[in-house]
Amino acid sequence: MGGVLSRRHIKTVPAGAKRWSSTHSPSNHLTHINSEGKAAMVDVGDKPVSLRTAVATAVVVLGPKAFEMVQHNQLKKGDVLSVAQVAGIQGAKLTSQLIPLCHIVPLHKVDVTLKLDATRCAVVIEALCRSEGKTGVEMEALVAASVTALTVYDMCKAVTHDIVIEEVKLLSKTGGQRGDYMRS
Repeated sequence: MGGVLSRRHIKTVPAGAKRWSSTHSPSNHLTHINSEGKAAMVDVGDKPVSLRTAVATAVVVLGPKAFEMVQHNQLKKGDVLSVAQVAGIQGAKLTSQLIPLCHIVPLHKVDVTLKLDATRCAVVIEALCRSEGKTGVEMEALVAASVTALTVYDMCKAVTHDIVIEEVKLLSKTGGQRGDYMRS
């Protein structure tokens, strides 16, 4: 299964710990709403080009039976982790077709990793997207993590429907005029 699917580097956040920090200054208004209050695509034409990276995560809680089958690659549909990884990469590339006001972003890198967490009977997903451009890649990373999680669900639903997708969230972003963001 290779290094991409290893179990190392799974972190847990202690109860009560600070969950995010940021060096970016949030906008005081919704950026996808025009002066008449209608949805509008943001004009990024005057923004400077910068290297932009985003990392998002999702967790798929499978339960003991489905987890064991994924762990031992015993599902009839095939290798869940490999198929879900490719689906997540494809999802990132299709973000502008799925989210109406997203720009088409030329992605330089999409990396989706899946790790098994035996203590939670879960698959932990991390998706990284990178581009050099005038708009960020947060949505691409979030879509990649979400599509990966949905693919794990799809491939395991024959075993159980008692699967929960949780903790879909942005972990970090770099680049852009509002600066960097890091969830801790």
